[in-house]
Amino acid sequence: MRYTYVLLLATLLAGCNPQKKEVAFTGMAQGTYYAITYFDKEGRDFQPEIDEFFRAFDSSASIYLPHSIISRFNQNDSNTVADDIFTHVFNVATRISEQTNGAFDITTMPLTNAWGFGFTDSTKINPFTLDSLLHLVDYKNVKLVNGKIVKNHPDMMLDFNAIAQGYSADMIGEMLEAKGITDYLVDVGGEVLGHGKKPDGSYWRVGIEKPAEHAEDARVVEHVVLLKNSALASSGNYRKFFMRDGIRYSHTIDPKTGYPVTHSLLSVSVLAEDGISADAYATAFMVMGLEKSKEFLKKHTHLEAHFTYSLPDGKYATWTSPGLQKLMVE
Repeated sequence: MRYTYVLLLATLLAGCNPQKKEVAFTGMAQGTYYAITYFDKEGRDFQPEIDEFFRAFDSSASIYLPHSIISRFNQNDSNTVADDIFTHVFNVATRISEQTNGAFDITTMPLTNAWGFGFTDSTKINPFTLDSLLHLVDYKNVKLVNGKIVKNHPDMMLDFNAIAQGYSADMIGEMLEAKGITDYLVDVGGEVLGHGKKPDGSYWRVGIEKPAEHAEDARVVEHVVLLKNSALASSGNYRKFFMRDGIRYSHTIDPKTGYPVTHSLLSVSVLAEDGISADAYATAFMVMGLEKSKEFLKKHTHLEAHFTYSLPDGKYATWTSPGLQKLMVE
């Protein structure tokens, strides 16, 4: 699971609008939490349906379920056929990989496993190990043809962890809209989608976490962002890492080098129209680093982002795109 850093803020004031009832619940799914709040005139509770949705979603996209569609593709099961969830995630991932020149790549699973961030224990990493794995990593060498995965090498494996939670938030939003609910906030492991408004007419508010010095430090909100029919997703390196021979390795792997990224970027939060895009671009920017990401944003103006990066003296600084800066409140 890719750890993320968007924090859901305090719950809403109940009873401000007698025409709509607040429904809020939390649960566990995809190896993390989910928290959903919406307003409905009938006060209907859709948690059982949402729990069932998560089970169906995992049966398609979870690498931790041995009989999921993605796991069966990774095991080269020739009888496996992609469903709508798998197909959409794969196609969006391919598009974003092309846009980011491979900074986002769903074929990094062999590297993720080798570094100990996947579903197997880490191996002893050395240049020879990486050389043997890098030829298995390239989104261009895997295709989806008539519902079947076609690989250039049978040992290639897919990993949807950097994009799946954002898409599951989108799908829950679609589920609620189909039931006539237009005011909702969906948080799946920190990937947050907000639509409509609260009964008092205000927009949903979510927080961006202040970078922690230590992985076990308490979470502190540094910025508050208004969500106006949009999604916010974050990725960072300051909580999920491991130490080996005195060197700190982050969980973000550069698909081109095979090594965890080493630049100054600590975390990034991306604002997009949908969760799947915000989720994927957050990972891509962590690979690209601050300056390349800023250049990318100039050409892709539908995205906004907030970056936190370290300085040579050990302190940190931030940079926020103008569009996102306008949505930040005290």
